[in-house]
Amino acid sequence: MAKRVPGAVAVAVLVLPLMAVPARAAAVDFAGAVALSNCSGSVVRTSAAQPSDPALVLTNGHCVRMLDVDEVVVDEPSSRTVTLINRDGTGSLRSVRADRLLYATMTDTDAAVYRLGVTYAEVEAAGSRALELSPTGPASGADIRVVSGYWKTIYSCALDGIVHRLREDQWSWPDAIRYAPACRTKGGTSGSPVVDAGTGLVVGVNNTANENGERCTLNNPCEEDETGAVTVRRGIGYGQQTHQIVPCVRPGAIDLTAPGCTLPRP
Repeated sequence: MAKRVPGAVAVAVLVLPLMAVPARAAAVDFAGAVALSNCSGSVVRTSAAQPSDPALVLTNGHCVRMLDVDEVVVDEPSSRTVTLINRDGTGSLRSVRADRLLYATMTDTDAAVYRLGVTYAEVEAAGSRALELSPTGPASGADIRVVSGYWKTIYSCALDGIVHRLREDQWSWPDAIRYAPACRTKGGTSGSPVVDAGTGLVVGVNNTANENGERCTLNNPCEEDETGAVTVRRGIGYGQQTHQIVPCVRPGAIDLTAPGCTLPRP
């Protein structure tokens, strides 16, 4: 993938009202962002999450490893470490270990969910917070932020469109998010949350970009429309939508049999 940094793979008390959706989204900052050894990620929750629930971290499947087509990893032990980033991006709050890799795949999406060994309340007590996953997809033209905990950089972007199918090497991803040309993400931003600046909700996870104009090769994804026609956009970055994760989330778990859950299964 285009957006992870090579290297060893490793993976990051307030009351209930702070878990509720704010009436108006605050400016997007680094609260909720995490750094992994080779990627970015974020602490995420659904609207139903409770402060006592184990905290979940979202990143890319390829930040776990380069998963084969049709490979789905479910509920494996983990000792990955994530680092919680402070709100202004000037430093770190604390490092936390994940105890389970709940889900990972590069089939039809590029996503992984870790369960941390701490609760959401403990994450907030450390000075961070969980970002809420949107239950719906983003709108074309939306004002978005790609928040990289690895680089401690926030990319202010616009959503340029939804791609019918994004293809890269052996993988393909339907309904991918395409960023406007000014959104110049780079290696290490893989797994960053794509945040709707208007709502503060996570609508996607950053995962790749076409680096040098090649056609459908590794680090050079191409777009395929409904007719099969292929378009190459050199320098353009992409993310994967995350609304399909929401129905699958249970406290401290991913339940692929839950009503409405359409994530790929093993």
